[in-house]
Amino acid sequence: MVFHWLAGQYESSLHEYYMNDPKRPVLTVLIYVPSKSWTENLRLISKFDTVEDFWALYNHIQQPSKLGFGCDYCLFKDGIKPMWEDDRNKLGGRWLMTLSKQQRHNDLDRYWMETLLCLIGESFDEASEDVCGAVVNVRPKGDKISIWTGNCQNRDAIMTIGQQYKERLSIPIKTLIGYQSHDDTSSKSGSTTKNMYSV
Repeated sequence: MVFHWLAGQYESSLHEYYMNDPKRPVLTVLIYVPSKSWTENLRLISKFDTVEDFWALYNHIQQPSKLGFGCDYCLFKDGIKPMWEDDRNKLGGRWLMTLSKQQRHNDLDRYWMETLLCLIGESFDEASEDVCGAVVNVRPKGDKISIWTGNCQNRDAIMTIGQQYKERLSIPIKTLIGYQSHDDTSSKSGSTTKNMYSV
């Protein structure tokens, strides 16, 4: 019931956004299914530039909690690949939220939907310009959701995105989410990466 109410609420405001903005972004949805090399496993699901197309797609694909371990969904602005090496990503980073195994059934799908709505509705005000995309990783030890940005040195935009994202997901104040640069993540020596910022 709450899901449908939220969808209706955002659908109305997103419809207005898409109808009134001739420069609306085209977004690309991809899925990663492990079997070969990383780039060979990445498959285009769809591209959309209207709220109607988004809901048609969203209502007909599996929720992240139903994907197999090792699979990812990626939603990126058209022309940006979900890779650290992409020109729009290489100087950036990501807000990363790690969920426990128990959260897969209670929170994963809701958090992912809210993340998508933040991106397509450009919910971060002027900081939305810095957002490149989002990824959900389904993993046996715990799932991850991240919002990728284009410039890890743009502290004001990054903090705006992090604070508004945390608020949008209703994450408790005492629970921290961290921002990691792609450079730090790609060159890490252990299993964790230090956070540049946290909220």
